[in-house]
Amino acid sequence: MGTNAAAVPEDEALVPPPKRKSRLSRRKYESELKLLQQELARLQRWIRHKGLKVVVIFEGRDAAGKGSTIKRIMERLNPRVVRVVALGTPSDREKTQWWFQRYAEELPAAGEMVLFDRSWYNRGLVEPVMGFCTEEEYEEFLRSCPEFERMLVRSGIILIKYWFSVSDEEQERRFQSRIADPARRWKLSAMDLEARARWVEFSRAKDTLFAHTDIKQAPWFVVAADDKRAARLNCIAHLLSQIPYEAVPWEHVELPERRPSGGYVRPPLSDQTFVPELY
Repeated sequence: MGTNAAAVPEDEALVPPPKRKSRLSRRKYESELKLLQQELARLQRWIRHKGLKVVVIFEGRDAAGKGSTIKRIMERLNPRVVRVVALGTPSDREKTQWWFQRYAEELPAAGEMVLFDRSWYNRGLVEPVMGFCTEEEYEEFLRSCPEFERMLVRSGIILIKYWFSVSDEEQERRFQSRIADPARRWKLSAMDLEARARWVEFSRAKDTLFAHTDIKQAPWFVVAADDKRAARLNCIAHLLSQIPYEAVPWEHVELPERRPSGGYVRPPLSDQTFVPELY
């Protein structure tokens, strides 16, 4: 799966994914999403039943749709079985640790699936482009990351990596919509704007990253993300295809009858403070 580092870089701004004839309709999207979420629930039960350990990494450009895809995956799942990890800036202590250490602490136990909303790949993308790490630290990451991931796979972890690819024009449109929407304005940070200015540097870092970490044991899967609805469905469908699973039958359940009150009288409702019914 590895690519030649000397190959011509793939720059998403210059070589966008093929244009879709039309964007997926909301009606079709919601219909398909409902079916896929039902399958995710079956997969979740299978992971628990078989004691599988699954890690899914979501990386890509800012505003490429990683977070919204994770949100749709989690919408109908049990956060005790499937959880999201989105680590913030490392503390002063964490900065002195082995780079992979704080991520290793979040790896799944048996019967769990962890979704990394960005991951250890910060060292291969954001940090070198923004000058947050030294050249030596960056080079060491490129050498050690494939070995770290091979070790995870050998230990029994199912590792799946997604890169969300968005064109220059579509990212610009999404940034502008965030600026105009008070409910989503928080999604546009100063870091996003600086990263936007360094589009070419990020393209170069991404191509270098793929050259070193697109390995047979843990390949990168690229999600064409200009159509957000289609990207979510395509990613979820692909995720389901990566883990063979079967439906685990549910035990027969009968709701028990409530026991008699035994003379217990509850306090009057007037003793309680209710939320005002504005709607």
